[in-house]
Amino acid sequence: MPLTKAIIVPGNGAGDVERSNWYGWAKKQINKIPDVTCLLSNMPDPARESIWLPFIQEELQCDEETVIIGHSSGAAAAMRYAETHNVFGLILVGAYTSDLGDENERESGYFSRPWEWEQMRRNVGHIVQFGSTDDPFLPWEEQQAVAEGLGAVLHKYTDRGHFQNTQFPELIDAMRKLRAAA
Repeated sequence: MPLTKAIIVPGNGAGDVERSNWYGWAKKQINKIPDVTCLLSNMPDPARESIWLPFIQEELQCDEETVIIGHSSGAAAAMRYAETHNVFGLILVGAYTSDLGDENERESGYFSRPWEWEQMRRNVGHIVQFGSTDDPFLPWEEQQAVAEGLGAVLHKYTDRGHFQNTQFPELIDAMRKLRAAA
């Protein structure tokens, strides 16, 4: 399958995603990659599985030629989406496995059942993950559990926090490598 599209699924509460973190910058950079279109949209808030997954399918038209770039709760959405849909790839940034004892995370629905790692691996051609040991919100053990469960190509950092910078060149490098592998 070719790689024709990337969609950026932001973290919860990002506000205007074009101006939040690295999202708008990454969209512009990915749109410079030949034959790839990147979509970025404000998500329906709050981050609820029952709302976000249909939005990813119907509004962003995610399909088997799409890479889902998910950040934080967007990574949880990307993983749950991949349990039941074929996609070209996942790029997970700040991914985690539990509600972390947080009521909003618990209410999202993403953490209400075990992760179907094997099903995700079957449905996804390429899995890349970015994580940092100094993330103030996510224990490293949770990020490591995602990498192990998915067999992801893990890019481990010690100084990137929750990846909230305005630029993210390593993400663009990962997209270029996936495009070359298509």
